[in-house]
Amino acid sequence: MSSSCDPQYAPAGDVGAALMMIDSRLKSIRDGSTASDLEQRALTEQVVASLGPGGAEEVLDGTCTIIYMFMTWLRQAHEAEDKDVIEYVVPTLVATLRRMPRSIRPEAIPTMAGLVVAAGTGLSPNLWRRQYGDWTEEEMNPLEATAFLLAEHINRITDDPDFATRTIASALSLAEEGA
Repeated sequence: MSSSCDPQYAPAGDVGAALMMIDSRLKSIRDGSTASDLEQRALTEQVVASLGPGGAEEVLDGTCTIIYMFMTWLRQAHEAEDKDVIEYVVPTLVATLRRMPRSIRPEAIPTMAGLVVAAGTGLSPNLWRRQYGDWTEEEMNPLEATAFLLAEHINRITDDPDFATRTIASALSLAEEGA
């Protein structure tokens, strides 16, 4: 039986722009960049503004698509080890988000956990979230942090600092070739 949150009904969004922002954040943290969070936020806003009308929503949908793809990869990796992805990913994600009180408001953490559980069970994160109303400004930092933390988790599992973004970029290239 098909769900209204089935990924086939979800807009993919601007996965390329979302991936660029996630990759930029990963590299700045890994390289110990001195760019402040305000500078990173200004860069993000500049990129979204350059995308034109609806650009922010396209990047938001793209970020949700990436979260879905990350959780699909993580689910397959955990199932290969006879483990439950929810059991191994969600508690670590929640604990990490809780340690970020300046960037992540506590009331956004259950939404991010639900978003990841939805993706981990094969549902579209953006359609799952839309059931509960429009996205709020307070959820943007947690959403970005969630995508970043999932990418970093995958990179640690694979012992490759670029594996997560490279995997998405490869999938994006294949999709463009097939279009």
